[in-house]
Amino acid sequence: MANYIHVPEGAPVVPKLDVTLDEHDYRAGALKLIKTLRPHWKPSEVKMKSFTDGITNKLIGCYVGGSMQDVVLVRVYGNKTELFVDRENEVKSFRVLQAHRCAPRLYCTFNNGLCYEFLQGVALEPEHIRSPAFFRHIARQMAKYHAIHAHNGWVPQSDLWLKMSKFFSLVPTHFEDPEKDQRLNNEVPSAACLRDEMIWLQQNLSKLGSPVVLCHNDLLCKNIIYKQQEGNVKFIDYEYAGYNYQAFDIGNHFNEFAGLNEVDYTLYPGRELQLQWLRAYLEAYKEYKSQGTQVSNTEVEVLYVQVNRFALVSQNWIYLPQSGIVTHFHPSVPCQIKHQTFVFSM
Repeated sequence: MANYIHVPEGAPVVPKLDVTLDEHDYRAGALKLIKTLRPHWKPSEVKMKSFTDGITNKLIGCYVGGSMQDVVLVRVYGNKTELFVDRENEVKSFRVLQAHRCAPRLYCTFNNGLCYEFLQGVALEPEHIRSPAFFRHIARQMAKYHAIHAHNGWVPQSDLWLKMSKFFSLVPTHFEDPEKDQRLNNEVPSAACLRDEMIWLQQNLSKLGSPVVLCHNDLLCKNIIYKQQEGNVKFIDYEYAGYNYQAFDIGNHFNEFAGLNEVDYTLYPGRELQLQWLRAYLEAYKEYKSQGTQVSNTEVEVLYVQVNRFALVSQNWIYLPQSGIVTHFHPSVPCQIKHQTFVFSM
């Protein structure tokens, strides 16, 4: 959600390799990449493990031996994802975060993907992010992202509303398949209704005064890696990283407390847990901004209000491959808008 990402001077150069991977038969293409990135590896000894096969990418781990100490992750972009993912911005964000020690090493890009370092650790589950043993680490790491300075004092702007408008332009008006078309008409509010909701959100949220900072914008549980030996967490996957409202990033993460496959918004964090989380976040944010660590109750309350309003607009996607319908729902926080639905023809 950025309109300008500046890669710091001195950041490592990331080579672009003229290789295209077939997502269904990827070994030959992956070995071409490995030949450049790990020339001492024998092709016959390279093992490959598929980690994900989602709608936005396919992720393959390449390694030799049995310990998986040195793993090259090969991510192949999903079909048509360039319609809603700015791949150039993703690489720039990756490099900025790497320069600030917030991301793994980015080894290279190729025609339809990129290669990067595998972070050893455990991907968290919804029950983990609700635990004080983990959420304080998450709050601190998010604060570190948000405290990264824009280039030369430039004041960043969020293009959240432009991005949402672009999503609307991708919404089909009908499907040729009768069953899909019926689901579209029965389950998805009209385009006019959705645009009215978006306008309402823009009018009410833009005036809340939430700072625009460098955000992750997609802090799913699986994008949080707990590194037990170091006693901290790292975030992965920067497809949507960029400048956005501070409260959006936090509200989006709070929605993840409800789970993904079996969503239960009774698990959306209550006021007491939120206040603990937000205080830990603000203490770290001020520390990273060299503003001390003292946080007032008023500062916590202001952020609490902003976050729970911005939670309404955060993107929690559920993809229904049988119908081509992508939906996301919001928690029942105090607001007249309870849900929004977007549809993509993929």
